[in-house]
Amino acid sequence: MTDLAPLPSGPILRVVFLGTPAMAVPPLRALVAAGVDVAHVVTRADKRRGRGSELSPSPVKQAALELGLSVSHAVDDVLDVTCDLGVVVAYGALIKPHVLARVPMVNLHFSLLPRWRGAAPVERVLLAGDAETGVCLMRVDIGLDTGGVFDRRTMPIDVTTTADDIRRRLVADGTEMLLAACRQGLAPEVPQAGDAVYADKISPDDLRIDWTGSADRAVRQMRVGGAWTTWNDKRFKIHDARASSAVGGEPGTCRVVDGRVMVNVGRDGLELLSVQPEGKSTMSAAAWANGARPDGTIFA
Repeated sequence: MTDLAPLPSGPILRVVFLGTPAMAVPPLRALVAAGVDVAHVVTRADKRRGRGSELSPSPVKQAALELGLSVSHAVDDVLDVTCDLGVVVAYGALIKPHVLARVPMVNLHFSLLPRWRGAAPVERVLLAGDAETGVCLMRVDIGLDTGGVFDRRTMPIDVTTTADDIRRRLVADGTEMLLAACRQGLAPEVPQAGDAVYADKISPDDLRIDWTGSADRAVRQMRVGGAWTTWNDKRFKIHDARASSAVGGEPGTCRVVDGRVMVNVGRDGLELLSVQPEGKSTMSAAAWANGARPDGTIFA
């Protein structure tokens, strides 16, 4: 087993930061605003985003440049920086053992470990129907989210909570924990306890609605974001819906009743509220139905 670099004792004054997506930007900005010396930032390589062919920087790279911080794409660059600690927030790749042997690192992980280790904890907690989630400030070791936990915060999940709601709350809570650790030093490390569950990366199939399944499962997919089905052999996104009574016919049958768009799912029904046909913008289900006239058609 690779030895890990020793953790700092006392306040943390100088860090390197590793992160990539938009949810990693608030912790980075908060560290700078709090007076922590962010000596260097590492983020994933520029990539083509959207329909254009030009390379675009990650949200963390954009923020780092705005803040006047040095930034690069190679994790090994942190080996050339003197720092108290490495801070990892949704970096998007495992940190290699030879780096961890020289730079102690902590990670903000957006679940209650050891449940939902891995790439997609926010999405998996919703798809599974969990009643609670949280964020852990944890040690980075050579395993996948296996390190001890220094601090954690929890939040309830109700039937309206979306993935965006979870991200906003846990990023705010995690940022508070991180700043407290910098001011006061890291709390004692507590080993994870309980059965590990892994949050595999979300695939398109995870978000495809099964009309023979349950209405509850379909609504949870919508709360994750990107739930889809097909209509007239084209991809059709459903952003919001609520439970309703079944309308008769096979699963996926659509009925328009007094302007309300109803679809059979399993033994129940859903009233569609917000939809997005392929190639079009998001619109109300009623507005879509006025033009598409889907009564009696089948979602597949």
